Amino acid sequence: MKFNKLSQLFLVSIIGLSVATLLTSCAIVTIDYVFIANSAGSGTGSTGQIQTYNADSETGALRLGQPNVSSGGNNPVAMATSADYANLYVVNNASNNVAHFSLSGSGVLTQKDVVTTSASPVAVAVNRAGTFLYVVSGPAPAVLTVYPLSGGAIGAASATILLTLPGYPSDTIVPSGVFALASGNAVYVSAYDQSAYNPGGITTSTANPGWVFGYTVGSGGALTLSSGSPYKAGVKPSALVADPTSRFLYVTDFASNEVIGYTIQGGSDLVFLINGPFKTGNEPNAVTIDPRGKYMYITNGLDSTLSAYVIDLTTGTPSAAINVSGSQVNATDTTPVAVVVDPSIGTFVYTANNVGNSISGFTLNPNTGALQATQSTPYPTANAPAALAAVPHGNHSIQETSP
Repeated sequence: MKFNKLSQLFLVSIIGLSVATLLTSCAIVTIDYVFIANSAGSGTGSTGQIQTYNADSETGALRLGQPNVSSGGNNPVAMATSADYANLYVVNNASNNVAHFSLSGSGVLTQKDVVTTSASPVAVAVNRAGTFLYVVSGPAPAVLTVYPLSGGAIGAASATILLTLPGYPSDTIVPSGVFALASGNAVYVSAYDQSAYNPGGITTSTANPGWVFGYTVGSGGALTLSSGSPYKAGVKPSALVADPTSRFLYVTDFASNEVIGYTIQGGSDLVFLINGPFKTGNEPNAVTIDPRGKYMYITNGLDSTLSAYVIDLTTGTPSAAINVSGSQVNATDTTPVAVVVDPSIGTFVYTANNVGNSISGFTLNPNTGALQATQSTPYPTANAPAALAAVPHGNHSIQETSP
């Protein structure tokens, strides 16, 4: 059968339109930028870098985005973003500094300023108002340092608080995490007493090994020790997080393979959840809660797994969420050390796998909290990824996922 030229043109147009429609329907739409801090070399003293990944809105799959940038120091171990997602702060452990980056709407990072810490920094948090940066460093000495923020820029330290145990002032305290409540009422620091817990070494103290230091935020951002602080926190607390409504605090215990829960009372005081602690995998080392405050996720470094929990919104009790395979845990690549839930719609969960040199991705079931591996996971990274952060892209940056 022969076609005249008009018919041929019509047929070509139809085919072209069909192909264009297909390509449009399959187009990758970025919902979040995921940042991962790692080493550009093989040693702990190597220059750090930040890699940027674009998260697909449909599948959660990651692909490399903007070019890599220097982390501003050596051995980056932690990151935090401001609540408006305009600023990123990176802790560089081996070079004793914290670097500040501005964030553009297209995911471009631009280094702005750097502050030097008195000891090796290990964790960082930003208050919801974006007016203070909290950095914990140590040991020798173990301190919580408060920096005022102005337009994201880090000012000179306004307070440096020594972390010591009452009755044991000479004990060596090793901080592991810091968290600022969304309410703005309190700041918490997790730490353990190396003088009382030192596997393979010498112990010189009879103190309880694990602790949470709590501080009430007062006028002008001044911090005062909470009533009853420091609070006992197992053996070796490794990370901590609070729900978005600032009612419950959770601390992972690396040595006891559990998560300890507290009710937050009077703005900053802590009381143990009566039915805790709660079982985790082996060597839990990072924890996060989804933007709704309904689900909690914990990385288990020794098992290379991610545990999922459903939080009872009345009591704060976490219960294991079962995935589609019937398991309570979800396999990651080797040695996950950080975890984040995408802030746009709270649908995807990512882990940084320190030994696997990768990111593992999961889709979160908003009805159950259960996880399912994303397309093509894990996603390769550079050497020894140690920290994760995520920011919304485009219109998603102005929407909120309410608890």
